[in-house]
Amino acid sequence: MKNFFSTFARVWKSEDIRRKLVMTFLILAIYRIAANVPAPGVDQEVLRAFRQSTGGNGTFLDFLNLLSGGTVSNFSLLSMGVYPYITAQIILQLLIPIIPSLQRKMEEDPREARRWQEKWTYYLSVPMAMLSAIGQIGLFNNLSIQALQKPVLNFGFTPELWLKSTTVLIAMTAGTIFAIWLGELISEYGIRGQGLSLVIFAGIVAQLPQNLLSLFSDRETALFMIIFTIIIIILTVIAIVYVQQGRRNVPVMYPGRRIGNRMSMPVKGTLPLMVNLSGMIPLIFASAILQFPAVVAGFLTQWFPDSEGLRNLAVTMTNFFGGTGSNNWGYWSLYFLMVVIFTFFYTSVLFDQQNYGDNLKKSGASIPGVHTGAPTQKYLSTVQRRITLPGALFLGVVAAMPFLLNLLLGMFNMQTTSQAGLFLVSSSGLLIVVGVVRDAFMNIDAELKLHGYQESLLVR
Repeated sequence: MKNFFSTFARVWKSEDIRRKLVMTFLILAIYRIAANVPAPGVDQEVLRAFRQSTGGNGTFLDFLNLLSGGTVSNFSLLSMGVYPYITAQIILQLLIPIIPSLQRKMEEDPREARRWQEKWTYYLSVPMAMLSAIGQIGLFNNLSIQALQKPVLNFGFTPELWLKSTTVLIAMTAGTIFAIWLGELISEYGIRGQGLSLVIFAGIVAQLPQNLLSLFSDRETALFMIIFTIIIIILTVIAIVYVQQGRRNVPVMYPGRRIGNRMSMPVKGTLPLMVNLSGMIPLIFASAILQFPAVVAGFLTQWFPDSEGLRNLAVTMTNFFGGTGSNNWGYWSLYFLMVVIFTFFYTSVLFDQQNYGDNLKKSGASIPGVHTGAPTQKYLSTVQRRITLPGALFLGVVAAMPFLLNLLLGMFNMQTTSQAGLFLVSSSGLLIVVGVVRDAFMNIDAELKLHGYQESLLVR
């Protein structure tokens, strides 16, 4: 422990690392200030009444509000956060193996292909942000009209509303681009490569005080909820670290080197394959897909306001995918299944892009008992699929844990207790927090070693 604190003291004494940390905290503070700026045209009284009628009931809106750091419930300019950028990034990554020209570009010049991918990710983020804004407005209005008979925001492209609606779309899209820009500033001037992750991390951590206070909302169950929360946090962190650190070490023989007139013996090594190669991406992508029906419902009510059948269909879709109906077996089972499927699919895409078979063949390395080239790639793909199964099931359980915790609390007759705090300690939020903290520590640890310090920042 003494070595741990002394290493932190060295972190602060290093001028370069201290400057990066200060810059990171400053940019995150700017992001949190901007996150409290409401979108134009929002009826704050209706929004406040809507939050009181739906707050803490375990719906998918609470899940989105957690991942956004409370900006969704406040209908902030930064309500979509950086998720349109992440969605655009995922879409382009999935298109690379499908479109032959993109795959050839990635194989011929990976550096130029990455630049092209980054550029088009920014371009695609703009329409994705606009679609997300329209979907969020439609989702809120449908639920608000159903609960209060009033919309949160008068939105539509009628002659009376098109100017106001266009202004709202531009403002919310600009908020998303601003959040992405702040994330890029952190990656460039702060902790390298962690910008977007830290933006999401800051939003989740900002909800922590409110979530902890919600545990004391009922004095009769406060002690039980504190103990229950601590147990859930400890078990979840242990499971996340164990799975995230999980590796399958495949034995590899590397050729010997010629030293003068002598040839050294072949070197035994390992190729580590990750159990959870896809990280948080399947959860984000599955949640984005599950938002799509609510987006469609928002469009239906705006395009066909006089159709009672379409309006009833929109209400049904909104309730199931975004409202009170999202707290049922069907919804969470679908969410679990989609996370598992996307984990396998996205892992396969990432693994194929790494092309271990050809890379090992070029370096002269081989796996004992397996032919080089395509057979090696096929063998490694089979191994990766096998070890991905527990990782996919783990992510599926993480996705469905809010619902599972509600069932568990129901056994203790505590369904009325606010679940806001449990969303942080139960699933995606905690997975993001642990992953970001771990990656940030590893980056700072690498910076320390570059500055000549041999002691590691990480407690191993």
